Amino acid sequence: MAAAVPRIALSSGEPAGIGPDICIRLAQTAHAADLVVFADPDLMKARATELGLPLILSGTDEVRTPQAAGCLRIHPVKLRSEVRAGRLDPRNSAYVIEMLEQATDGCLAGRFDALITAPVHKGVINEAGIPFTGHTEFLAARCNSPEPVMLLAAGDLRVALATTHLPLKEVPRAITRAHLEQVLTTLREGLRTRFHITDPQMLVLGLNPHAGEGGHLGTEERDAIGPACEAMRARGLRVVGPVSADTAFSPARLAGMDVVLAMYHDQGLPVLKYAGFGAAVNVTLGLPIVRTSVDHGTALELAGTGRADPGSLEAALQTALHMLQQS
Repeated sequence: MAAAVPRIALSSGEPAGIGPDICIRLAQTAHAADLVVFADPDLMKARATELGLPLILSGTDEVRTPQAAGCLRIHPVKLRSEVRAGRLDPRNSAYVIEMLEQATDGCLAGRFDALITAPVHKGVINEAGIPFTGHTEFLAARCNSPEPVMLLAAGDLRVALATTHLPLKEVPRAITRAHLEQVLTTLREGLRTRFHITDPQMLVLGLNPHAGEGGHLGTEERDAIGPACEAMRARGLRVVGPVSADTAFSPARLAGMDVVLAMYHDQGLPVLKYAGFGAAVNVTLGLPIVRTSVDHGTALELAGTGRADPGSLEAALQTALHMLQQS
């Protein structure tokens, strides 16, 4: 860890969503970390008033101190347009991107030990003419890391994704042997270095029903997934699969497994979120920085109401601190 008190960059996400709310609610409890929120100070003050919660904002001096209840350090970023809770405005999409750029660059420069991200709204960012498919892809490009792996964790259950935010029709051609070998390599290294699992056992799902039924229900298992698993086993990695996704999450099948590798977003994440929605954590492996995030979206209907649950953001913070301890 870079210092006795880690300094954590916290991007506040879509300003009209619950990102500011959960950052403010997180700050109501003291933490053993120096939290720095990237946001417009006027937005944070106004939202705290709307929520009826105390919030003292201070600058980012060189002395790192644990965050006190009701207090946050702030790295100011200027909104482009006035914000109303629950109402998206494409004019503020550039503000969201600027927050992410500055927070990421601060981590890369060593000014912050980890990055935690509140949810953004992909649709409104694209409506503003800014190509954006998600945090994972953005961070990979910003960090010059071409092979990131998205992993979500809820307690002992960890689910990683071979592909992230792709239309379903594009998934089969993205499932290649070379890509899967890279994903499994990154996944193993990330579990070892970030989670301190010395020799992780990885369960790999098939793409098709019944893992292709011997080629009768699809050939991706025969042509790409199976050979990738075999190649990894030959290199000494503990890889099981490909197995049928419909039975993979049974207790007997999961016994002894450290992670499940799903082939696409909605193959693995519904099970993970059912197991721990609101307390699960999104982690990006394969980056030179520690990055965690919440397991939910912007929840526009909850913004400013006081009903947004900061549980997943708290879990993201605790996971980041645990990962830093393992480094």
